[in-house]
Amino acid sequence: MIFSRTIFEMIINGILETLYVVFFSSLLSYLIGIPLGIILVVTERDGIRPFPLLQKVLGIMINLLRSVPFIILLLMVLPLTRAIVGTTLGAKAVIPPLVIAAAPYIARMVESSFKEVDAGVIEAAKSMGASTFQIVWKVLLPEAKPSLLVGAAISVTTILGYSAMAGFTGGGGLGAIAINYGYYRYQTDMMLVTVVILVIIVQIIQEAGLLAARRSDKRSR
Repeated sequence: MIFSRTIFEMIINGILETLYVVFFSSLLSYLIGIPLGIILVVTERDGIRPFPLLQKVLGIMINLLRSVPFIILLLMVLPLTRAIVGTTLGAKAVIPPLVIAAAPYIARMVESSFKEVDAGVIEAAKSMGASTFQIVWKVLLPEAKPSLLVGAAISVTTILGYSAMAGFTGGGGLGAIAINYGYYRYQTDMMLVTVVILVIIVQIIQEAGLLAARRSDKRSR
């Protein structure tokens, strides 16, 4: 492979498209996933506001979505993707299926982080007359912050992996470059370049998440 100006620009555009997709997919997934995770914790049988039926139904729906392999989900929601963004090709077309796949995963990550909070802290807040919103906002979120940040790093790297997989359906980004050139045209060197770039991005995200988690952890101070 000769690194011509055209190839260099294509790789740069692929990186930018990948970062664009991962950023907006992660943002939208968290806007949906955090409330879902809060509902799962708050409405469980021993939760702040028990509503076992709602918790069970929501849990089943989340598990169903999580159990569908992303590549199949990507194909299943093509009509919905076309209705939302007007196309099934390119970077924008990857965002709806990524959000549908990632939001349930994030909801479970948030639920797991909240369950790590000491029950005694929550009981103390209840005894002082704190409302459900106050307990969530002033107790659960601050106490679970380090775990949430670690979970965010894991979730974002998972979304990055999904975005690369979307290259099989014309999703754009580094995944499309790896598939179109490395797989279909047998340019192994091009595939290796995209893989190395993806690994570097993953490492940056992981290190940033772990650093933020360590800095926010009161126990490490």
